[in-house]
Amino acid sequence: MIGTEFINGQGLGNQLFCYVTARAVALENGYEFGTAGQERFAVNIHSDRGMYFMDVDLGHVITEEEKKKFRVYHDVEDRLFIGNSRHDLTHGCYVAGADPKIHQVEDNTLIYGNMQDESYFIKYLPQVKQWLRVKPEYDSYEYSRENLCVINMRGGEYTGSPELLINRKYWLHGMEEMKKIRPDMEFVIITDDVETAQKMLPGIEAHHFDIGKDYVTLKNAYYLLLSNSSFACLPAHTSETLQFAIAPKYWARHNVSDGYWASEQNIYSLFHYMDRKGRMFTAKECREELQRYKKTSAKYKKLNVRPQGARLTMLRAHAWYVYKKAYVCKIARGVERRLKRVLHVQN
Repeated sequence: MIGTEFINGQGLGNQLFCYVTARAVALENGYEFGTAGQERFAVNIHSDRGMYFMDVDLGHVITEEEKKKFRVYHDVEDRLFIGNSRHDLTHGCYVAGADPKIHQVEDNTLIYGNMQDESYFIKYLPQVKQWLRVKPEYDSYEYSRENLCVINMRGGEYTGSPELLINRKYWLHGMEEMKKIRPDMEFVIITDDVETAQKMLPGIEAHHFDIGKDYVTLKNAYYLLLSNSSFACLPAHTSETLQFAIAPKYWARHNVSDGYWASEQNIYSLFHYMDRKGRMFTAKECREELQRYKKTSAKYKKLNVRPQGARLTMLRAHAWYVYKKAYVCKIARGVERRLKRVLHVQN
């Protein structure tokens, strides 16, 4: 039996990737499939209702006692210790790509880790669509139109991390790109943080429904402008309507990367990627560019090496600068919004 465990603190996107990858590996090797921690599936800070909108077969229930009999396999862990934040200095910025050994795990193994590379599951995509089939009573095409782009904006805990929260320029560039496809394109935001979305893109309709309707709205969209959140990845891959999707180049370090991806696993053939200047890249171009970067980057020569001494001091100073700069920009944007409201009232 091959399985995985649902862990406290995982979001639904992370859990679905763990589920899909582990089940695909089990199928690939002809093993039975099971999961531990089933009571934690789809239970997180965003929802405590469990998986009510899909009838997901979680396989054999692996109990705490049974877990002791399983081997443990961890998806590859590669990290860069860089001065973007305390997190990246303390824990490292996760940059790993695909782990080819995951396909050869032995029977009676629990797989843990990021598990988000498309190579883990893509050849079983027809089966994945069945595994993640939404119950008819929860499916919705309310925001499924050929001239409507659904923006999936992640806020919440991201708002306190300037290296992580996608900035306003990305969204504006993305909307411009979508209008090149259809000049009559309209937009709606699906988000976990309506307040932040309204500040980021005032005037654009923004919603946070229950987690099920958020999910199906993304799944049934014709056009997607995505954040660096795993929540939208599998809805996009299982969509029957999607025509075009834009995601942030470098994924979780779109704002600060000089060429590395956080992580490489989040380069998907389905998506097109936009950099900070609004330039578009295919997944193939992103992968090729990353391979060149790895060969020449001084950062990658220190992969998985924790900084010490003077280098650590320098990186801490840079992290402080990144956060202070973001704080000043946040204040400036707030002042700008207030001035616009005052001028609007006066006019």
